[in-house]
Amino acid sequence: MGDRYDVAVLGGGPGGYVAAIRAAQLGARVACIEKERLGGVCLNWGCIPTKAMIATASLYRKILDAEKFGIKVGGPVSVDLNAVLARKNKIVDGLVKGVEFLFKHHNIDLLNGRGRLTSEHEIEIEKEGGTESIEAENIIVATGSSPLNIPVFPFDGEGIISSNEMVTMTEIPSSLLIIGAGVIGCEFAFLMSRLGCRVEMVEMLSHALPLEDEDVSKLIERELKKSKIKPHLGKRVAKVERADDGGMVATIEGATEIRTDKVLVSIGRSFNTKDIGLMEVGVELNENGSIRVDEYMRTNIESIYAIGDAAGKYLLAYTASAEGCIAAANCVGQNRKIDYAGVPNAIFTTPEVGTVGLRESQARKAGYNVKVGRFRFIALGKAQAENEIEGEVKIVADADTDRILGVHIVGAHATDLIHESALAVRYGLTVEQLGDAFHAHPVMAEAVLEAAHDVHGLSIHTLKSGK
Repeated sequence: MGDRYDVAVLGGGPGGYVAAIRAAQLGARVACIEKERLGGVCLNWGCIPTKAMIATASLYRKILDAEKFGIKVGGPVSVDLNAVLARKNKIVDGLVKGVEFLFKHHNIDLLNGRGRLTSEHEIEIEKEGGTESIEAENIIVATGSSPLNIPVFPFDGEGIISSNEMVTMTEIPSSLLIIGAGVIGCEFAFLMSRLGCRVEMVEMLSHALPLEDEDVSKLIERELKKSKIKPHLGKRVAKVERADDGGMVATIEGATEIRTDKVLVSIGRSFNTKDIGLMEVGVELNENGSIRVDEYMRTNIESIYAIGDAAGKYLLAYTASAEGCIAAANCVGQNRKIDYAGVPNAIFTTPEVGTVGLRESQARKAGYNVKVGRFRFIALGKAQAENEIEGEVKIVADADTDRILGVHIVGAHATDLIHESALAVRYGLTVEQLGDAFHAHPVMAEAVLEAAHDVHGLSIHTLKSGK
């Protein structure tokens, strides 16, 4: 048997590496097993690479609109995708090295290889040249998730691709079909459209971003159409085939055909819980394949915890990190529970979406006496100054208690603006309390202030929304 640790973390993504660092901060001897690079999908393939590319697309759009700001740009403006990828890779590499430095600083042993549980306290690691085993008083499983591969249109890495291939492609396709109009699908739709690609989308549900508030979905659908992105909503893809010319042909139920260069499948993710020894050790899984955990992030086995996508609660990097901190604390004898109140959603479409709490329909279904306040960015001075006038802030409140139930923002910087509302929802603030908070001028956050006042019919810069 190899070395013995207080905590061994299986997986080095945003849940795993954070759990490892927190456990080390709390005095534990820690090992982290990772088969690829630290940072997981979020840092290497997802959150950071896509946002770097979205930043490029956003700047490109602003340059094309430069004359609206009184700036004349001489000569044609174009996108050098190789330079875009080089910048993206430099950012990712720097952040990965940063996490590696933190591991060294905290004396965390990074063990490269594929880990597999062999008992409640043992992990076997397959690596080049053989295997090794380690012991740990406590184990945290943070193996994440992968793009869901559907047999009807399986990934081939060329014609039918996942989000992983999207951040490594060396040429911008002339046309792209995106299957799935959820978060990932919509983000890539706006990104690729801004870079000059013709984009169509197919979504089996009746709205884009179907898990968001209905008004958010409608606003984003309007912006998709304004960006010349064609959504086919309430439709299913029957099959995808390669055409004689090398392109792809997708057949929509009803015999409609869509021809594009590539097809991006973004209809969900699968949990990385197979073949890592969970069943053999006796760890219980949920019906969907995720690991069953309690509010302490503990599995049915006292010494084994699970966090992040593998635990199947929220498939978000930042909730994985929070869960990692909870699990690490409990591994060293604390008694901490996870509290998911006020988890915000950040969606990097154009414009952005930031939401927290209940949708209006959810609140009404739950029996609340709902009041709604709204404020459109077009009426905001800072939005006009930045030429970012699309979207609105919508606040859903309980008319009986004045408590804020949910906030839904579509607009520039919405992913940043949502956080004061996340605090309001988490700590049960009222609309009046939010409306009494000072907001600087001129700033985009004034839209939140005005929407709060609109709940009570007192918004200064707009007429009452009427709901």
